[in-house]
Amino acid sequence: MGASDLPRSKIVKHRAKRASRTRAPRRKSTYVLVHGAWHGGWCWKKVVPALRAAGHEVYAPTLTGLGERAHLANPAIDLATHIADVVNLLEAEELAKVVLVGHSYGGMVVTGVADRAASRLRRVVYLDAFLPENGKCLLDYLHPDRRALINQGQIGGFVDPLPLAIFGVTEPQDVAWVTRHEMRQSYRTFAQPVHFTGNGGASLPRTYVHCTNPPTGSFDQFAERLRGDPAWRFYELETGHDCMITDPQSVVRILLENA
Repeated sequence: MGASDLPRSKIVKHRAKRASRTRAPRRKSTYVLVHGAWHGGWCWKKVVPALRAAGHEVYAPTLTGLGERAHLANPAIDLATHIADVVNLLEAEELAKVVLVGHSYGGMVVTGVADRAASRLRRVVYLDAFLPENGKCLLDYLHPDRRALINQGQIGGFVDPLPLAIFGVTEPQDVAWVTRHEMRQSYRTFAQPVHFTGNGGASLPRTYVHCTNPPTGSFDQFAERLRGDPAWRFYELETGHDCMITDPQSVVRILLENA
């Protein structure tokens, strides 16, 4: 499936010049797609083939302790572990000019990666993701009720996945697929702050995609701040939080525009 075969769906884009929807970018890009909490590289299954068909190189790593790396799960895994997962991938594969994409919790990860490995990146895309400030953890950005749910993981060291309806995944086939593959995640990944050694990637071109239907309540705070910021490309996508599952065509189209 190529970019020209993708059906159109409603995307609201602010400020950034709209690229052609009928032709893939001429130059080859390298995408690194970082999944969110409880997920794994498997969640990009509907996105990766289209990007590769458009001529791009794509990596969808699974963070330690999740997906096919669940055998490594332990309560000591923290945010720093997951940042190292991606930095090590960039270095081991000698990747350059990367479009780094972080979904949800993955925004915490890619911010740390952008801080440590900015020279290897072309752009950072936050896909309905957390955008942390220096010294902040994911829990700092949650509504108290949602934070209380995550904090239950302090007892056993792991946090169980939240209900899929919160993420907008409602199609029975998708629900069954995601349920089979989601894993509990170390509590420390949510509770450990990110600490910058540079500027957190603020000098890089950055894009924010806000998913609005249904809203999760966690990401409006970032959308409100970035919607009018000329330093950012900003999109609103009328689908659920797990947009790579609920509306992969629009995700692919946005990523191609940001190649």
